[in-house]
Amino acid sequence: MKSMHECLRLAGSDTDLHAAWQKVVQGHGLTIIESAPVLNASQVPLGRICCLNKAELPFDKPSAHMLQELASLVANLLQHKQEQLQIQQAQALAQQSQASMLRMALAIEGSATGIWDRDIQSGQIHYSPGWKAILGYADEEISNSIEDSFTRLHPEDLPYVQATIKAHFEGQTEQYVVEHRVRCKDGSYKWISSRGKVVSRAEDGSPLRMIGTTTDITAMRTLSQRLQESADLVTCLTNEVPGLAYQYCLHANGEEGFTYLSEGIRDIYELSPAQIQEAVDLVHARIHHDDFPAYRNAVLKSASRLEHLHLEYRVNLPQQGIRWRQKDARPRRLPDGSTLWHGFITDVTEHKRIEQELQELATIDFLTQIPNRRSFMGRIEEELARIQRGASKAAAVLMCDLDNFKLINDTYGHAVGDLVLRHFAHILHDELRKSDYAGRVGGEEFAVVLAGTSITDATIFAQRVQKQLLDTPVNAHTHIIPVTVSIGIAVMQASDLNADVSLSSSDMALYRAKEGGRNRIVVATE
Repeated sequence: MKSMHECLRLAGSDTDLHAAWQKVVQGHGLTIIESAPVLNASQVPLGRICCLNKAELPFDKPSAHMLQELASLVANLLQHKQEQLQIQQAQALAQQSQASMLRMALAIEGSATGIWDRDIQSGQIHYSPGWKAILGYADEEISNSIEDSFTRLHPEDLPYVQATIKAHFEGQTEQYVVEHRVRCKDGSYKWISSRGKVVSRAEDGSPLRMIGTTTDITAMRTLSQRLQESADLVTCLTNEVPGLAYQYCLHANGEEGFTYLSEGIRDIYELSPAQIQEAVDLVHARIHHDDFPAYRNAVLKSASRLEHLHLEYRVNLPQQGIRWRQKDARPRRLPDGSTLWHGFITDVTEHKRIEQELQELATIDFLTQIPNRRSFMGRIEEELARIQRGASKAAAVLMCDLDNFKLINDTYGHAVGDLVLRHFAHILHDELRKSDYAGRVGGEEFAVVLAGTSITDATIFAQRVQKQLLDTPVNAHTHIIPVTVSIGIAVMQASDLNADVSLSSSDMALYRAKEGGRNRIVVATE
């Protein structure tokens, strides 16, 4: 028979497995002489130990007692291996837990956070060394009395903290969360954030134990306060500066609105900042209807091209009436495709008034208050352009010259001469239609453009002017001064190279009228 360790084998513990083993060993020319089950401490089969022999060899059959002892040794060995494996697994889990706890402790230590554990029934609260370090205390320098902890709270914050604790004890909140000031060892105050939760309650629901954390948020509160002060400063500046500072967003989906409005909106649009949600429609309603299309196009163009937005427009306000506004803003594209403007709107009504006065000074003859030569030449060029585009028919051009004006000046003085000029200008103005235009082009010379007027109608106009002048002589210092005027008429046509053609023709006709005896009307010949 072979040696014992060569013959020992573990086989399945059930009958089918034992039968299968018999087929296997028989296939190798072996025979199972004897076997015994291997049982654990709970008598659960773990397998079977077998004694094998070659079929042709003589053997001594082992005793059943010996096999049973051997099966017990194998069972004990397997149990020992299993226990060692369980110990190793438990040690690995413990090491992982210790490493996790170490990482947590290091994280808490580096985050200015401390841990506290409050025994509510005894009135004791235990603090971690990190908690005490936040306030500058060593481990043994602070008591565990909850009453002592309340004395360290800022007096203004104590009622709020106690009310929050009470609400959590009564189950009104899921967690206890507060931010408050607490006194440090050196007497200064720090801002802290405390979070905790009741982790055990009595059968009647009363709290027994609460655990939580405390974090130093002084730096964060200081930064927040500085940011608030900066925001308050910006708000104060924008509210005090005359005009409206605003932030406006045109969203990618077409929605739009103000996201910020300064107090200046009260003067600029006669609205209040509280109306910011509906401000867009209210503002649009206050923009002058003649200016709104240009206003809207400018905004959309700025959004499309991301160009600086600058425009002047009128508003019609309930109290101030018609006023001029100037808008300046710079657009910025947001990641979601929206366009955001930061801008400023100011009142430019006075500026526009001065601008208009300057424009009038540049285009109006100061003495007669009708257009000067420069303005008149610009208008006559525009009229010729309209005729050449086919937008208007031929126009009549008249040159008028007051007869014997130098004699009037020499006889009665320049003041009377000025009075005569103003008198004639007034007569011309009264005879003109809205489409007509007149100007003082020389000392006592005046020019007129009658849009879409024939020679016949222009002659009738000239006759009316002459008659009106004769019927209303100038009354100067008890002197009645009759005044006459000579007039030359020409036609402005699309074939004219420039406005000087018809103006020169009417001037030549005027010369002939003067030569013919004055107070005459002469039409230029082709």
